[in-house]
Amino acid sequence: MKYFYILFFTFSLVAQQTKKVDFIQCDAIVAPYFESKSIAGGCKFVFEVKTQIDTIKIDAIKMNFHKVMINDKPVKYKNSGKTLDLFEGFKMGKNTLSFGYNATPRQTLYFTGTGEDLQIWTQGQGKNTSHWLPSFDDVNEKVIFNVAIEFDKDFEVLSNGMLHSIVEYPPLSSSNKLWEYKMQKPMSSYLVMLAIGNFEKQTTRTKSGSTLEFYLDKKDVAKFEPTFRYSKQMFEFLEKEIGVKYPWEVYRQVPVRDFLYAGMENTTSTIFSQDFVVNSIGFNDKNYLNVNAHELAHQWFGDLITAKESKHHWLQEGFATYYALLAEKDVFGDDYFYNQLYQSALELKQANTYDSIPILNEKASSLTFYKKGAWALHVLRMNVGAKNFQKAVQNYLKKYAFQNVTTDDFLAEIQKVSRYDVASFKKNWLENPTFNLEEAIGYLIQNESVNQLVEFGKTNKHLSNEALFDKFKTMIQSKVYYTVKQEIVYETQNLTEAQQLEILKLALETNDIKVRQAVAEVLSRIPLSFKNDFETLLNDASYITKEIALFRLWTNFEDDRDRLVAMSKDWTGLNYNLKLAHLTLAIVGSNDDAAAREKAVQELETYTQLPYEASVREPALETLIKLGKISDVVLEQLIDASLHHKWQFVKFAKDNIRVLISNDEFREKFILLKDKLNPTQRERIDYFLKETA
Repeated sequence: MKYFYILFFTFSLVAQQTKKVDFIQCDAIVAPYFESKSIAGGCKFVFEVKTQIDTIKIDAIKMNFHKVMINDKPVKYKNSGKTLDLFEGFKMGKNTLSFGYNATPRQTLYFTGTGEDLQIWTQGQGKNTSHWLPSFDDVNEKVIFNVAIEFDKDFEVLSNGMLHSIVEYPPLSSSNKLWEYKMQKPMSSYLVMLAIGNFEKQTTRTKSGSTLEFYLDKKDVAKFEPTFRYSKQMFEFLEKEIGVKYPWEVYRQVPVRDFLYAGMENTTSTIFSQDFVVNSIGFNDKNYLNVNAHELAHQWFGDLITAKESKHHWLQEGFATYYALLAEKDVFGDDYFYNQLYQSALELKQANTYDSIPILNEKASSLTFYKKGAWALHVLRMNVGAKNFQKAVQNYLKKYAFQNVTTDDFLAEIQKVSRYDVASFKKNWLENPTFNLEEAIGYLIQNESVNQLVEFGKTNKHLSNEALFDKFKTMIQSKVYYTVKQEIVYETQNLTEAQQLEILKLALETNDIKVRQAVAEVLSRIPLSFKNDFETLLNDASYITKEIALFRLWTNFEDDRDRLVAMSKDWTGLNYNLKLAHLTLAIVGSNDDAAAREKAVQELETYTQLPYEASVREPALETLIKLGKISDVVLEQLIDASLHHKWQFVKFAKDNIRVLISNDEFREKFILLKDKLNPTQRERIDYFLKETA
């Protein structure tokens, strides 16, 4: 799931409904309307009344209903604005419920882009599907959802399950089609999705016969291979490692622009961030592998079985995090796996000073649920043995398939296959708020690369300068793992300049992208004698390395500034990082070419606006503000950003607006800008003006 945790399991009177009423199936037909940012449709539910109940509730946020019928007869109902309340017409045993509805959701259903770049997608994490589809915020209510979506036939429309049919006939508009998706097994409502866009598809099949569907925007078709690299391998690995066949009929993955998180494990159909759509060079900087494996693991841990309440949330996030690491281990090897665990152990140890909530607590942090949860599983797997652990996981998944679970359910299966003291484990790893780094290191140092990293810092402080230099020189030329070589590069700051440069030159000769990137990071002052060596970093297969090197060289060698700006003119990079870097240097470059500087400012302003994503717009805005190039375009885009659906972008915009509007000059500019803006934007400016009055 996304790498930002939202507390999502809630218990209320509605949660008790599952004991009395079982909703079995929902057949829904929906039609999203892009211009009005609204949705309309109808639902037919099949449900069983198990015991006497006065009122049945369906979660529905700010929806309008019509033609509400139970067992084909009109019934009275109450619309609370949060729920559809039914109190007549149902009987013991099986019943049907049907109705039409419409809504203009303020969250969960998102409309982005325009024209051929139009996208509509959902993010229902936790309990939010009820903003666009009448459903159940209680994760314990599992339903078979079949969703049909009507939309423009020129777009690709996706939902959960198998695509059953695509219909094009009256009474639908001649420009529309109806995509019908069907599920065979039940799931929690928060996992229902839809995604609409100008997508291209590639398909493959796994050894076990599962169909994998990969989607990208049609403009990105050249990026299929690097974006989805190792996807089939990881799928087949997880199926074998977990020991339970993939539980659904199909698995598809689709990226969308300005997604709220890294990814979301909707049943059969993961949505992930467009930021992970990369070419082969971008793959070295920011690839989809970990998110890919994490969301796939959720298809078992979270989708097949779901935690009953939030205190057991680690059963989803901890498992997905750990199995993603195991999948990456299969791709990158043992050293990668153990070094990732080592880094997370250091992060968790540092968090001990401010994060005092244990895993088994609904208020635990995402760091705890995800990374400490993964560590708890690693400890368990090491102590009971990989085979016993796998057997327990298999039994756990098979026993509770399509049901809801607690931590004790899982630990009971561990207990059945081993004599391990699960009570002590629970106390030390799940109920203990602190992370035991010393114990964790004991599990890690069996890996030589981690052992070298752990021992590296211990011995350095006792060595003379010359001995330290000799040690670094030997190790940087050895076959030690790249993380050790990175650490050597960082530690060269404790050497003389001549010694440091000799080690850094050897580091460059390793031709390891990450080690060379460390050289770019560590050397802020570049001696002339090292200039030619350092400039080779501009040719690395890393957009991040190239950006760091470009700024370092521009700062150190004034005579080369025009050349560096010209050299980087056609660079784009990852999320336009190199394009923004080039424009930044062009703006602060030669003082004798004001026209060129102004042209660069205007070009940079274009990156603050749609159709660019927030991940591009924010750094472009930040650069212009830092450079003091605050035009009406910048002010307008800040206002627009404050209305965005991504909270991170909204916070950035609000923070900057509040600083600027407190200045009399910019306050007046905001006031004058109002006449040029639409009513929503004008209202937003008034909000900030009143706030700072």
